[in-house]
Parts: sequence; structure tokens; C-alpha cells
Amino acid sequence: MSEQSGERGLARVIGTWGLAAGIVNVTVGGGIFRLPAGVAAAVGPAAPLAYLACTVAMGLIVLCFAEAGSRVAMTGGPYAYIETAFGPFVGFVSGVLLWVCITLALSAVSTFFADSLLALVPALGAAGRRIALVVVLIVLAAANVRGVGGVTRFNALATVAKLLPLVLLVLVGLVAMRWANLAWHGVPSGGSVSRASVLLIFAFLGIESALVPSGEVKDPARTVPRAIFLAMAAVAVLYLTIQLVAQGLLGDALANDPTPLASAAAVALGPAGRTMILVGSVVSMFAYVSGMMLNVPRMLFAFGRDGFLPAALARVHPHWRTPYVAIAVQAVVVAGLALFAKFEVLAVAANATGLGVYAVCCLAAGELRRRDVRAGGIPFVVPGGAIIPWLAVAVIGWMLWGLRREEWLAAGLVALVAIVVYAATATTRRRRVAEVV
Repeated sequence: MSEQSGERGLARVIGTWGLAAGIVNVTVGGGIFRLPAGVAAAVGPAAPLAYLACTVAMGLIVLCFAEAGSRVAMTGGPYAYIETAFGPFVGFVSGVLLWVCITLALSAVSTFFADSLLALVPALGAAGRRIALVVVLIVLAAANVRGVGGVTRFNALATVAKLLPLVLLVLVGLVAMRWANLAWHGVPSGGSVSRASVLLIFAFLGIESALVPSGEVKDPARTVPRAIFLAMAAVAVLYLTIQLVAQGLLGDALANDPTPLASAAAVALGPAGRTMILVGSVVSMFAYVSGMMLNVPRMLFAFGRDGFLPAALARVHPHWRTPYVAIAVQAVVVAGLALFAKFEVLAVAANATGLGVYAVCCLAAGELRRRDVRAGGIPFVVPGGAIIPWLAVAVIGWMLWGLRREEWLAAGLVALVAIVVYAATATTRRRRVAEVV
């Protein structure tokens, strides 16, 4: 079999349950093991308000993603949706912001994974931590090169494995918790709820990256909407329940606890419970990194396919039919960021770029419907008509209001670099189009 490039070389093997498991896998990553403390510090026992605001925002966003994903079946996910709706310029700038967002998120969780592994095995030391991180990224990259089918099955099993300790904590915690700890100390301000909701967005990041391999999804018009709704409903219920249980077990001590779920498990189950959650967090983050190493390189593949980056990134392995060059490059980038940056810095930067892309993608869903773009089959249609994308954009705008000036500047710099790359590759892209014709 000769080496192939572009969309036709990919195999459509991902079904509804595989895609849903992939969304849950990359959504329930390292964030939920740390963020309950930060949310409690911002709004205290009134944390459910922040979860409600974040869930409403994500609900509106995923409705738009579901419709766009049922209409555009190309690899690239939201990048492909936006490009189809608004053209290559807006698509590429948004795509670069999206790639930066999910690359930063992947690097952040990779960093947290290495820290958690060191906490479990102190004998590793600082040098062993770095070596373990690089080895894990190399192994996962190699596994992804060998085929999407096997990785998808592994991710489905890993999703179950990572959820078991969290579900156990919830079940035991609901019995052991003190319900008085859930009493509100007052109604938080809208600004504090907004800031807490922006923090929580990191825990929900993942759906946009899980949709990137759309070129390898079977019957996307049906598979994408079903997988999105199954996954996001499960994630929202799990997150809210975890926050309530952690608050009920720890009370005011929850705020700013560096390992909130491990501490909650220690109250409910003793030292064995704490160890269980620490091990569970390592498994969860390993599965997250595995899932993201499946999804994120497809962004680079799409950029190479469309002429924005070197064509080598769009090469498909002749035997395993995977974008092996893009996977290798992505692994190198993530390793560099994870080795030399901190979790908190990477997480905040990911939120700043991700929310902007979400807003543009919601508008793209409305435009795709207006033009009746179809990928084959009957597309999903968002209930509520044209108002849903605009409601989603309004909620995102409210959440973005809590960003700091330096976060806006960082996102603007990424957009500026994307514009320069777009202009610099114009001649190459025109020549490539002419060659194809």
C-alpha cells in the first residue's frame, strides 16, 4: 500500500459509544481533581451556582457543536466547521486559537500527571519525573500511530477505569457527608460566579478536541450529536455531584485544598480512600493524555491538508492509515511545554483562547444551517432556531468578562501570529489548489 495524504487516506471507524467515551475521557481529565477547591474558594457552598452557569453555557455550546458536527464531516472539528461557514481566513485564525487552547490544556494535564506520579512514587525524583513524562508521551504517540481503532478501544476502557473511583467517592460520600456543610453563607455576587464559571471551563474543555477526528467517525450526521449529548449529560451530573460531596465532607476546609478529592476520600474512606483517589487521578490523567494524543494532532493534519503548514503534516501512514507526522510533531510540542511551564499558567491560557473559539463556532453553526450544508444524511437541527447560537455567544461574553488584561493580550498575540501565517502561505495555497485542479 502506498503512502497517502489527505482525508481519503483515513479510516472511518469511530462509532457513537467510542466517540462518547472519547469526549468523556478528554473532558474528565485532571481538572476535576483540583478545581472543586478553587470554586469553593470563589463562591463557597454556593458553588452549584457556578456549575449551573457553566453547564448552561456548555449546554448551549454543545447544541451548536452537535448541529455543526452533523453537517461537516471533515477532520479538524470546530476548525473545519468555522472554515466551512466563514471561509479559510476566519477558519484558520480560529483553528490556530483552538489548537493552542487544547495543546495548552494537554500540556497542563501532562504536567499535573507527572506531579501526581511523583507524589505516588517519591523515589522518582525530579529527573525521574521528567523522564517518565517524556516516555509516556512517546509511548502514547507510538500507540496512536499504530491505529485509531485500538486507541479508541483503550480510551473507552480507560474512561470506565477513571470513573470508578470518582463514582465510589460519590456513593460513599453521600452517606458520610455532613449536609450542614452545604448551607450557604450568603448569595455570591455575579462577578464571583462569573470568575468561578471561567475557572470551571477548564474542567469542561475536551469536547472541541474530541470532535477533531471527524474524518474518522462513522455516519457523523447521527453519531456526533448522539455522542455529544450522552457524554455532556454524564459529565455535568458527575461534576456537580462531586462538588457537593467534597463540600459536604470537608466544609470550609475545601477551599484552596491542594488535593481536594483525595482529602475528601480520606474523610469518607480513611487513608486507603486517599490513596485510591491519588491512583485514580494518575489513571485519569494518563487516559486524558492518551485521548488528547489521538485528537489534537489531527489539527496539525488539517492545517497541513489545507496548505497553512507544510504538506508533510498531512501524510497518512501507508499501513496504519494515521497522520503519523502530525502525531510526532504534536508530541514534541507538548513535551516542551509540559517540561518547562506550570499547570496554572497553562490552564488559564487555555481558557482564554478556548472561549473565543467556542463563540465563533456557535455562530458557524447558525451559518451552516442557513446555507443548509450537509455531510450526508439528515443533520441534527438545534431546537429554538437561530436564537440558540446568539444565546451561547452572550453567555460566553459574560464569562469572558472575567479575564485579565494579560490573558486578552496573549490570545490577541496568537491571533496575530495566525494572521501572519495566513498571509505568508497565500501563494503556496493557491499553487496547491492549481495543482489539484
